[in-house]
Amino acid sequence: MSNASATHPNPERSSQPLVSVRDVSMVFNTGGAQTIALQNASLEVAAGEFISLIGPSGCGKTTLLRLLADLIQPTSGSIRIGGKTPEEARKSRAYGYVFQAPVLYEWRTVLANVMLPLEVMNFPAAERKQRAEKMLALVGLEKFAKHYPWQLSGGMQQRVSIARALSFDPQLLFMDEPFGALDEITRENLNLELLRLWRETGKTVIFVTHSIPEAVFLSTRVVVMTPRPGKIETIIPADLPQPRNFETRETPRFFEVATAVRESLRKGHGFEVVE
Repeated sequence: MSNASATHPNPERSSQPLVSVRDVSMVFNTGGAQTIALQNASLEVAAGEFISLIGPSGCGKTTLLRLLADLIQPTSGSIRIGGKTPEEARKSRAYGYVFQAPVLYEWRTVLANVMLPLEVMNFPAAERKQRAEKMLALVGLEKFAKHYPWQLSGGMQQRVSIARALSFDPQLLFMDEPFGALDEITRENLNLELLRLWRETGKTVIFVTHSIPEAVFLSTRVVVMTPRPGKIETIIPADLPQPRNFETRETPRFFEVATAVRESLRKGHGFEVVE
């Protein structure tokens, strides 16, 4: 197994987890029936980690992400982000959220879309522009600042949404299958870009995916979840050297970790995975 400095760009971590999920359950009541979306989930995430959540549809991956983001509240259990409740973390701008679709306003330019959360947070106009331009440069879209979303490819639109999520410098980045609708070549290129951003910014990332290769390639650890009621089946270290590149996917260790993830998914009653 590789040492920490080979697998993580910032091995100097705090002993206290940045994210702590303890015995969290989520039950939805609809039409008089109960649906257990998440059951007794526990997870700790250190600052600077890249965690992927993988499992079948309906296993609670997105539910867990929404709980962390204070979009819904758990039925039971506790969540802390930097020692704060999800509500306190949201109010202190601790995280950015990247959705499955870019969710960009078609009538706003790329620059104006990236500035939107800064406007909502009442940043001064000059600082909004400066931050947005810096983030666009970070994702390689500085030349497209005056374009509109409909003038960009799907991959470029998702890079805009990532720039927007990073614009106010959050500790955490929550990403809900952001590349799921893209073609395989674009997806692999964006995986590389995301790892570069992760190394350069030092953010903590929690990423939802259905793809085993994507989860293994991106992550420091892969969290495997079971079908509903969603539980955490196992947590598998993706101890591959950094920085990663296209050749990483061809290494014996990559296949070993991918096999471990696949076997864990099948153990938890399995599902059809993306190879």
